[in-house]
Amino acid sequence: MGWLILLVMTIALFGALVFLGKLPRTAFELTGAALLLGVAGYAWQANPGMVGVSVEPTEKPNSFNEDSITSREEMGQRFGTAREWLVFSDALNRNGRHGAAANYLRNGVKEHPNDPDLWVGLGNAIVVHADGVITPAAQFAFQKAADISPEHPGPPFFLGMAYAQSGKIDQARAIWTELLERSAEDAPWRKDLESRLAAMEKMQPALPMPQSPPAGN
Repeated sequence: MGWLILLVMTIALFGALVFLGKLPRTAFELTGAALLLGVAGYAWQANPGMVGVSVEPTEKPNSFNEDSITSREEMGQRFGTAREWLVFSDALNRNGRHGAAANYLRNGVKEHPNDPDLWVGLGNAIVVHADGVITPAAQFAFQKAADISPEHPGPPFFLGMAYAQSGKIDQARAIWTELLERSAEDAPWRKDLESRLAAMEKMQPALPMPQSPPAGN
């Protein structure tokens, strides 16, 4: 079937060149030879009997951390406007469609620009799309959430997580330490935060603070 289609297309092209393009008779042989050369090249390299396959670009599904959903819910993102947007974004991320998840939440913050949970979700989605690397766009989203709700634990927690994933341990430690200091003793995220800081300390101990020289020297 593939060869028949190719033959028909070749004849049709030659006819179009002759009648529509007004190809001169002196060029008939040269044009026919060029078309036959193209057919020969196709026969040599192609496989017209092969079934076509539609290939859709996919993104890596392993850069999405399910634990982040639990942490997010512990910090208040369970109800309200953000929930519907975040749940659908999570579904896109699970399917490896990280770019679509980030774009979906960009639409969310356009409709609800004063929802800190959506800005935090957008920051997380951008980091996932960047394969765990914090970008200026993600930093902006986290800062926007913090500006809207300064006491919300989500912005500093996930900003610290993004820094940690990017290998910026000192920045992550500083942000999480400040969050821990202002968190209530019964805060549902406190134990998780303490555990993360302890693991971070084992992996990369904090550098000692430089001591001031004695007075008078």
